[in-house]
This record gives sequence, structure tokens and C-alpha cells, in this order.
Amino acid sequence: MEINLFDRLVDSMKQMDEIACGEREPSREFHVNALQVKKIRQATGQSQATFAKSIDVAVGTLRNWEQGRREPEGPARALLRALHNDPVHVMAALNQNRPA
Repeated sequence: MEINLFDRLVDSMKQMDEIACGEREPSREFHVNALQVKKIRQATGQSQATFAKSIDVAVGTLRNWEQGRREPEGPARALLRALHNDPVHVMAALNQNRPA
């Protein structure tokens, strides 16, 4: 019998809760280290100040990422991953209709 989508979703939610409670290890985690953050920014050809403004983070936050004091999380990590995969198009989308 094939498990339907709802049952799979419920199972996934239970697993997520177990991970959040420390009862289960996540199957995978994505990390962006300091060197990767710097390389991603450099691939855009932007300064720290300009890049930080483009991705809507404080320059200090970007510096902390690049120097390994902090690690980007959640949406910031996803955005950096997208920038790593396609910097030209992602930067174009980020800067579209942005006031100078």
C-alpha cells in the first residue's frame, strides 16, 4: 500500500519535532564557512559594504561571517547558497527595483 502525501507529511513533522527535541540527528545540515562567504562575495565583485546592503544584512554581520566569528543561518544561508550557485542572476534579482 502506497503511503499518501498526508501520511508522509505527518511523519516528516514527527521527525522534525524529534530533531528539535534532540531525540534524533538531522539527516543533513548545510554549513557555509567563512572562506565560502568571502568567496561568494568576491564572485559578485562587490565590497563588503555593497554586498551587505544587497543582501540586507549589517556590514558587521557580514564581517563576522567572513572572519568565522558567526555562521549564517536560515534564510541568509539559503541566499548565500543561491548566490554561490548563480551569482549573476541572484544579484540581478536582489538589485532589481532597488533605489540607489
